Amino acid sequence: MTEAISLGEALIDFISNKNNVRLSESPGFKKALGGAPANVAVGLAKQGVRTAFIGKVGDDPFGRYIINMLKGYKVDTASMISDKYARTTLAFVSRFSHGQNDFTFYRHPGADMRLNPDEIKESIFKDAKAFHFGSISLISQPSRDATLKAIKCAEKHGLIISYDPNLRLSLWDSSQAAKKGIWLGLKYADIVKISDQEWEFITGTKNLSKGSLKLLKKGIKLVIVSLGKRGCYYNNGKESGYVAGYKVKAIDTTGAGDGFTAAVLAEIIRSRTRGLRDINLKGMLQFANAAGAIATTNVGAAESLPTQGMIRKFINGRNLSFRPDKSGMRNPEIRD
Repeated sequence: MTEAISLGEALIDFISNKNNVRLSESPGFKKALGGAPANVAVGLAKQGVRTAFIGKVGDDPFGRYIINMLKGYKVDTASMISDKYARTTLAFVSRFSHGQNDFTFYRHPGADMRLNPDEIKESIFKDAKAFHFGSISLISQPSRDATLKAIKCAEKHGLIISYDPNLRLSLWDSSQAAKKGIWLGLKYADIVKISDQEWEFITGTKNLSKGSLKLLKKGIKLVIVSLGKRGCYYNNGKESGYVAGYKVKAIDTTGAGDGFTAAVLAEIIRSRTRGLRDINLKGMLQFANAAGAIATTNVGAAESLPTQGMIRKFINGRNLSFRPDKSGMRNPEIRD
């Protein structure tokens, strides 16, 4: 029985094998499975959650590589489609020590953009517990309508809906189109995880309290802001605060946020609580912070995502403290 479903882009990341250089200056690249929703699917499967992925790749060597890699991680690929008329999307990634990687995409169009509503089968949603999607599949048609159909199926069957408003401005026609498209996804989410680098663009403020309240008013039940090595901020309308992060020697931050999201969803599914009402938020986010930290210690997103056992072992070897809002940060903001 499928417990979690992830929908969206599955692609190939070509990651520069030299740090702190522009793509034009890179001497070579490492090939790796990528695409934020595909990474989340892998992260869930690695933690023992029965996970299915819905998406489209090219009927080409890269598409076959992606499907084989997902199968190797025990992700159900029965809902994946190979497209004979478009190539698999490629992303070239340059890594910088400040953590803000640079991406260049090849998808004009990519096969993932051609997922259509008729290819979404409701039967896969009937017994699942969580559905995850991202903003990239909302950029163009027909993948936007396919995503919206999947969301309706998830709502019909009572799944917790997780959304990643992944900001890749180069893929949108304009910044205005990006904001409008990202907010379209926000209206359907129960859980949203936003990075500190995306926060001000999406919410219009650096203030975490004000921005999260703005999102909660749209019906979102849990807002999480990932703050890199500083941990994360959360707000569910009743409780808000910080969970401190972990210091590690980061090598590649690609996919760290996806590892974080996968850990959140895995903990919710394992908790067997009714929705998000009784979940131990701080414990869950401590677990997710650890997952994200571990994911930065190797090159490549999917292969760097940790198992549940790895995360527990990592946490047990660390000392973590919590910093609630009321301890003095009256107006918490994203730092420059």
